[in-house]
Amino acid sequence: MSQSKSSLAGLTLGAIGVVYGDIGTSVLYAVKEVFGSGHVEFTLDNIYGILSIFFWTLTVIVSIKYVTLVLRADNNGEGGLVAMLALASSSVKDKPKLRSVLLVVGIFGTCLFYGDGVITPAISVLSAVEGLEVISPKFVKYVVPLTLVILFCLFLVQKRGTGGIGKFFGPITLVWFATISVLGIYHIATEPAILWAISPHYAIRFIWNDPGTTFIILGAVVLCVTGGEALYADMGHFGKKPIRLAWFSIVMPALTLNYFGQGALLLSNPEAVKNPFFMMAPDWALIPLVVLATAATVIASQALISGAFSVTKQVIQLGFLPRLQIHHTSVRDTGQIYIPLVNWGLFATIVLAVVLFKSSSNLAAAYGIAVCTDMLITTILTFYVIRYSWKYPLWLCILSTSVFFVFDFAFWASNLLKLADGGWFPLLIGGVVLIIMLTWRDGRELLHRKQREDAMPLKDFLDSIFLDPPTRVEGTAVFLTSESSIVPNAMLHNLKHNKILHATNLFVTVRSHEVPWIGLEKRLEVDSLGHDCWAVTINYGFKNDPDVPSALTALKARGCDMCPMNTSYFLSRDSIVPTVGGGMAQWREKLFAQMHLNASAAADFLNLPSNAVVEMGSKIEI
Repeated sequence: MSQSKSSLAGLTLGAIGVVYGDIGTSVLYAVKEVFGSGHVEFTLDNIYGILSIFFWTLTVIVSIKYVTLVLRADNNGEGGLVAMLALASSSVKDKPKLRSVLLVVGIFGTCLFYGDGVITPAISVLSAVEGLEVISPKFVKYVVPLTLVILFCLFLVQKRGTGGIGKFFGPITLVWFATISVLGIYHIATEPAILWAISPHYAIRFIWNDPGTTFIILGAVVLCVTGGEALYADMGHFGKKPIRLAWFSIVMPALTLNYFGQGALLLSNPEAVKNPFFMMAPDWALIPLVVLATAATVIASQALISGAFSVTKQVIQLGFLPRLQIHHTSVRDTGQIYIPLVNWGLFATIVLAVVLFKSSSNLAAAYGIAVCTDMLITTILTFYVIRYSWKYPLWLCILSTSVFFVFDFAFWASNLLKLADGGWFPLLIGGVVLIIMLTWRDGRELLHRKQREDAMPLKDFLDSIFLDPPTRVEGTAVFLTSESSIVPNAMLHNLKHNKILHATNLFVTVRSHEVPWIGLEKRLEVDSLGHDCWAVTINYGFKNDPDVPSALTALKARGCDMCPMNTSYFLSRDSIVPTVGGGMAQWREKLFAQMHLNASAAADFLNLPSNAVVEMGSKIEI
């Protein structure tokens, strides 16, 4: 029992550091953006109304929607938009048109995650460093350069992995939540009546009296729930119970206390609207608070960066991105990975965002639209999961998701007002990534179709070959093929040029499925083709790490004993030639050909031994 409690405490502490870093640092800018917008007058009723809206936004969106409902939609223990997408699409697999639409919608939501991954580090670190401006106006000119230096150092250490520094995330973030709680309590003590703003009637009265202003400021209010998606995305790392325990016992109370403390400060000192969070602190605590806030925002940024790596790997497994170079930064935790292209691509785009927008207030105009779109997509996918996978009655499904849909849609519509002021930026990022993903998916389908048109049936080919077999040599030949029923190009080239056939031949197809994990008992599907030839399908989930040699060792139990020293792996290295007419638009075919050319080697992705790989090249027109 004590071990169980100890484990729960450790997981809860870890969840505080990784899951809640983003939402925990929203206190730096959320209140400032609402009251600093100029749309809300400093009156007692308005401050109470806004604080009430903050509290009930956290309650409905995070506490009820994500913590209570969405966390139940786990895909074999895994969460996140990719897991929800896989769950929703598999629940409507008997409706191909609907499934296709849901896949595109879900993938677009995943693309927007990259937009969020750019804005979050930029706005979080900027808002923390801007605390220097409260200390002295002389520091204003150093804010952007210092922000860029901090972010560069953060991205530079990614290749070393987060194992070493990750153990400090939880304690530092716990200190952060304790600090913002103390600051909040200190100011609430001067205006204890502010706590009455918890009552929903203040929010309802504010909305009723001025619906136009309410709609406008929702785009800033939503900043208080940015990071809510992380609750669901990190479920596989920590589990539901630690995430729920951390939220209700630490995070929600700390956020509430700090927001209400900022409200109390604004009642007594309206001038504090310039930066209400840092002006809550006494002068002697400003420098330590800036340092702590910077550390907290770096941790929040780290969670987004690590999430971008994980999502990219999952999307590659689902077939929406080409193979990329992936480094495992931990020998024990397979989830700790580093993808150089994603790392430096994110950094370059973040630098662009910081230089382009220059301040957290300007970035706030760009922030929110990607988050709100993702929240809306999650709600839509949740409906299909509880309706078609959980088989709940239609009326209950509509009732349970429509409330969240109304909230999400209101926030999303309000954020559309920011489109011209910066909201276009994350949408542009998401749109570019979506074009890349759909081009890769459609290009692969064209490529496979062309291969099937030009290929010969494997069974018939083998039957004809063994009527007058070529010279057979010792050892095993493993032919990697995307279609298990057709002759691999690599085999045709091997017969044409080397005029030999190995004693044992395996025709291996690697399949990725829309589930996070596939166990060893379901890893292999084996079909004997006769003449010591075998058709083998290796199944992986989108979170499994492909390892073909390891998977093939299980063939020994099926009567096919492989010796690693006598095994060669044959791959087809296809060169794509775009053609005019048919298929995709010319520019998309050229983009696909370039991605195909620059994709990481299949040998590395499938963990093949480099000294046993033979690649055979061929040209294919699409």
